[in-house]
Amino acid sequence: MGKESLKKRKGEDNKKEDGQSIQSQEPQTMNLQKEVGLISGICMIVGTIIGSGIFVSPKSVLANMGAVGPCLTIWAACGILATLGALCFAELGTMITKSGGEYPYLMEAFGPIPAFLFSWTSLLVTKPSSFAIICLSFAEYTLAPFYPSCDPPQVAIKCLAAAAIVIITIVNSLSVKLGSYLQNFLTAAKMIIVTIIIVSGIVLLAQGKTENFKDSFKGSSVSFGSIGLAFYNGLWAYDGWNQLNYITEELKNPYRNLPLSIIIGIPLVTVCYVLINISYFTVMTSTELLQSQAVAVTFGDRVLYSASWIVPLFVALSTIGAANGTCFTAGRLVYVAGREGHMLKLLSYISVKRLTPAPAIIFYGIITILYIIPGDIDTLINYFSFAVWIFYSLTVLALIVLRFTRKDLNRPVKIPILIPVAVTLASILLVLAPVISAPELAYLYCVLFISSGLIVYVLFVHFKFNWPQKISKPITMHLQMLLEVVPADEVTE
Repeated sequence: MGKESLKKRKGEDNKKEDGQSIQSQEPQTMNLQKEVGLISGICMIVGTIIGSGIFVSPKSVLANMGAVGPCLTIWAACGILATLGALCFAELGTMITKSGGEYPYLMEAFGPIPAFLFSWTSLLVTKPSSFAIICLSFAEYTLAPFYPSCDPPQVAIKCLAAAAIVIITIVNSLSVKLGSYLQNFLTAAKMIIVTIIIVSGIVLLAQGKTENFKDSFKGSSVSFGSIGLAFYNGLWAYDGWNQLNYITEELKNPYRNLPLSIIIGIPLVTVCYVLINISYFTVMTSTELLQSQAVAVTFGDRVLYSASWIVPLFVALSTIGAANGTCFTAGRLVYVAGREGHMLKLLSYISVKRLTPAPAIIFYGIITILYIIPGDIDTLINYFSFAVWIFYSLTVLALIVLRFTRKDLNRPVKIPILIPVAVTLASILLVLAPVISAPELAYLYCVLFISSGLIVYVLFVHFKFNWPQKISKPITMHLQMLLEVVPADEVTE
């Protein structure tokens, strides 16, 4: 009943228009609209990747490598791996033009079970934990100037992080354009601080501050395990290179803008990361960098003097930008999983007035708030990194499989087969390296959690037990009327 009355308010006459009409100026179908262009796409990638990692914890890479030379090499290698992985996703995204990131690719290549396990793990572990880590980092940096002589209280950090999650969730529920414009603004803000650090570093190098780069490979402690752990920490700072694949259905001209955004955005981030690390080493020795609680703040204190307050300000803007990008894209995974029947149907509904996946975004925000209660960032990162690279390897493997099983699919972007093979092997090594070199129960718990999704799939998706639907039906009806949402029209390829 709620669906019919709400659709009448938008005009039933539009109901029979072709699904591709979402490209027109006036929305003709109840679907996500194509409102993200090339500039917004680049800003989504750059703005989501550059968060708190490069400003706070480059010391993790240095700690595993032991010297400046190998450290810089790892940062560059992580950028190359992220670029190659993103090129694989560019082929998948232009071949299967559905939102939801890895989900539709795993569905097409391997069937519903791996796709469900990905959505199960992403919705309950990787995406909320990533959003929570970023918002907690934002809260810590924002509160730091108010507590100069001690650490901010945990209660204050968690309350501010929760407030940030609520605001970002509301913004992205209200409007695709508003969320996209906010991302563009925050990306511009973070590029200011990136530029300040890089230019300061170049000036210092020109002044002869090169003593920390002499014998840069001396004292390095390189091993299979240390390289794997260094890549884990480096790639955490690069995470977000696949974000546009979550919103493919909202990209204008995805066949052009998806690969272009990737080719421009990720090399730009790689160059920035390497130059930022070089800038850090112009004013800090390896020992000083390892002892720093927040590397960017230490750099600001030594270089900017009285203007050093701008560093925590812009790092806060940087982290909130990464959080906004994460929310903007991850909400689409919830939406697609709901549309495929792998989550509650309500999560696939679209706002009548605003044409956003509001229920999916709100659900994602609620789960994230639960993650900030324990607030153990290190544990969250361990869970995140291990789980996410399992599915990255499966997704790139899906590209190789589809080359042989679906030769009929149109491929506007087709990369050499050696690239997905190399990325798959690298991903497998990244999954195995920390388990072999430093086995922890956290990895076992993560595998058990992923496997537990099989039980949920068999009971509620395969056998389709009806009692959850009977319980949720009246709740869905009332939420549908409260949020003014309706099921999306069928997507035509």
